[in-house]
Amino acid sequence: MGRAGLERELDVSEGVLEHRMPYLAFGSGPALVFLRWFTPDHANPRGWLRSSEIKTMAPLARHFRVYAVNRAPGMAVGTSMADIAREHAEALDAEFGAPVDVLGISSGGSVALQLAADHPSAVRRLVIASSAYRLDPSARASQMKYAQAAVAGKRALHHLATQGIQPPVKARLVGVAAWLADPLLRPKNPADTLAFVHAEDAFDLTDRLADITAPTLVVAGERDEFYDQSCFRYTAEGIPDSRLVIYPATSHLGAIKHARFAPDVTEFLSSPA
Repeated sequence: MGRAGLERELDVSEGVLEHRMPYLAFGSGPALVFLRWFTPDHANPRGWLRSSEIKTMAPLARHFRVYAVNRAPGMAVGTSMADIAREHAEALDAEFGAPVDVLGISSGGSVALQLAADHPSAVRRLVIASSAYRLDPSARASQMKYAQAAVAGKRALHHLATQGIQPPVKARLVGVAAWLADPLLRPKNPADTLAFVHAEDAFDLTDRLADITAPTLVVAGERDEFYDQSCFRYTAEGIPDSRLVIYPATSHLGAIKHARFAPDVTEFLSSPA
């Protein structure tokens, strides 16, 4: 099915939550708020990025009305993850008026964990995918190099694309491809990117995981390039009502495209309280 056909089938709409947080909504069923992964801009995706997002979330949209929410544009210098979580809590309360299910993927998982710890009344059930209580040091360094290069007007994508790739030859090939593709994916407002990267760089819920009261599912890939396996286990063990699923031989992005991902998430969110 082509992009237009899938969008019609899933009834895709576009909107803005409180604090000017952009979202796409698609599918049918109970609300599922998907907090987006790391994105070039604090905006709804366009072109193939939009198609890819909808296609990736389509299996969940067969069971839920998915709200794909991004961070607010115009992020101020010095914004913290707690500030971002507060904006999300206010926006979700204004839109839904009740606790909702939240799915945070990658950087969106950082936001979701902070949201659930700081504003437990906003979250009914929580799914964290390819994310953990903090970033690994190497991932923080890669993101910061990317954001600083983007702000300086330099090519930046290779800093992210080569993160965690071990074979030197493969890393060089991926780096070259990312270098060439960079102009197509360059942030329109790199200041937003840098502000968020600084917030996630400082994000660390080492001593706050027990504050998360929502039932939680942590999903990860065994070969995640951005997080050590111990981070996923620490996250799941620190949240009182949680369970961990790790897909064997699976990468950071591969976890959310795994054949079991949508069924596992659907079963968790639909199970009796």
